[in-house]
Amino acid sequence: MRRPSPTDEPKPPKPITADWLFRAAAHYLERYAASTAHLKRVLARKVTRRAMLRGEDASAFSGLVDETVARFVELKLLDDRAFAEAKLASLRRRGASRRHSAMKLSEKGVDRETVASVIEADETDEEGAARALAKRRRLGPHRTSGRAERRDKDIAALMRAGFSYSVAMAAIDAEPEPDTF
Repeated sequence: MRRPSPTDEPKPPKPITADWLFRAAAHYLERYAASTAHLKRVLARKVTRRAMLRGEDASAFSGLVDETVARFVELKLLDDRAFAEAKLASLRRRGASRRHSAMKLSEKGVDRETVASVIEADETDEEGAARALAKRRRLGPHRTSGRAERRDKDIAALMRAGFSYSVAMAAIDAEPEPDTF
């Protein structure tokens, strides 16, 4: 077998086909959860990159991207509502406020109606989420030292995360929870 020399030109990538696009989408969805809009953006980037390397126009394949995403929706492998519910539950466990969670879901391409209905159905209280964020970031009652001096900065950190002043103040002024193992 011959070794490639520095003067050899690299081979262009294989053509963009429906089969390649389906496999790329399936591979992506095996690793990551996604909304329909987010998967469309990912596939469009893949098509743009490959079309550029092949010297083709990427806009010619936009219909192929739409067909592929529609096929995944039809196969029920892509569901915006289920994605939004799972993502919201994850965000709230980590201590995200409702406002922050809505923004994150919108960034992922979930439509406003779905975001509103999923957030309305969420049973996590803001105080619990604020306490979770304070614990995760070691604010307020979870500080090892200098709690009184850092009180205002800790409250400000929770407010920047989307919590109201009263919720942030309650989370920072709370007593430390005993560790359970």
